[in-house]
Amino acid sequence: MNFASDNAGPMHPKVLAAMTAANEGYAMPYGNDPIMEEVRAAIRTTFEAPEAAVYLVATGTAANALALATYTAPWQTVFAHRVSHVEEDECGAPEFFAGGAKLTLIEGDSAKMDPDALRQTILGTGQKDVHSVQRGPVTITQATEVGTVYSLEEIRQITDIAKEFGLKTHLDGARFANACATLGCTAAEMTWKAGIDMVSFGGTKNGCAGVEAVIFFDPEKAWEFELRRKRGAHLFSKHRYLSAQMQAYIKDDLWLELGAKANANMARLAKGLASIKGAEIPDAPQANMVFAHLPRAAHKRAMAAGAKYYLFPMNVSLEEGPDDELIRCRMVCDWFKTSEEIDQMISTLRG
Repeated sequence: MNFASDNAGPMHPKVLAAMTAANEGYAMPYGNDPIMEEVRAAIRTTFEAPEAAVYLVATGTAANALALATYTAPWQTVFAHRVSHVEEDECGAPEFFAGGAKLTLIEGDSAKMDPDALRQTILGTGQKDVHSVQRGPVTITQATEVGTVYSLEEIRQITDIAKEFGLKTHLDGARFANACATLGCTAAEMTWKAGIDMVSFGGTKNGCAGVEAVIFFDPEKAWEFELRRKRGAHLFSKHRYLSAQMQAYIKDDLWLELGAKANANMARLAKGLASIKGAEIPDAPQANMVFAHLPRAAHKRAMAAGAKYYLFPMNVSLEEGPDDELIRCRMVCDWFKTSEEIDQMISTLRG
């Protein structure tokens, strides 16, 4: 019963098969393999963006940090939600790769940036001439760090404000497929058609071994990104193994199929969690992740049975305190999760 992370699951068989097929003979390195040409064309088709610049890296941290650095000078700031992925889980990588740029954190309910708060923060940034940090790009996490999803209108509100001030907008899409499946929209509708300038299109959490695409809808910064990727030690020599993963992932919309499957698994899990006596779920999950408050006794039963998921705070003791005290936890589903495993988890928590 492993609900710790969608990073914990296996590769999809089609992705594994593509990597095996790519492991024949020789192929030119550093992204010059013929598979990458197919990947670039397929992503441009999927995103309805024939001029887009498309690059692959192995990690989400590299995708986010290098993409943002491409549009962020060291004396600028990136506007992000207080619990955005770049703030919570990147260990300062965006600041590092941008040469010391900072993050300016914006409030908003359910981990979604409040447009009015963004506008007011931008207005108050860069007003002290040379003495203050200057305005840089805006980034949003989709799906968010608490499992909610920005609607297309909410994305447009954010990008409209950014454009009003001449700022670029980045979409952190580690769980892009989950959000797209929830909204029932196309990849283009959730990105450039909603005003997004660059996107990190995630595969690692959704059936790949380790690959993320960085997509710039305006290729003006393409060469700079290539230089930053190389200088940042994220240009793979045997690039064909990244290309092969993305080739299988994008083909026939496998990415969307797997995202929808993970969401359906979460819907089943969330329904079961809500039925546990005393349970509270502050933010109803819209993708494949849920934060729930469950009684200590339920957690003790699950952990004793070998279940894996995260408690918050992480150093909380299950041995000390009343059994009915609510303790916050995070559970995540992926495409590989079975109904039987989900039902077993709920049964164990209920006791």
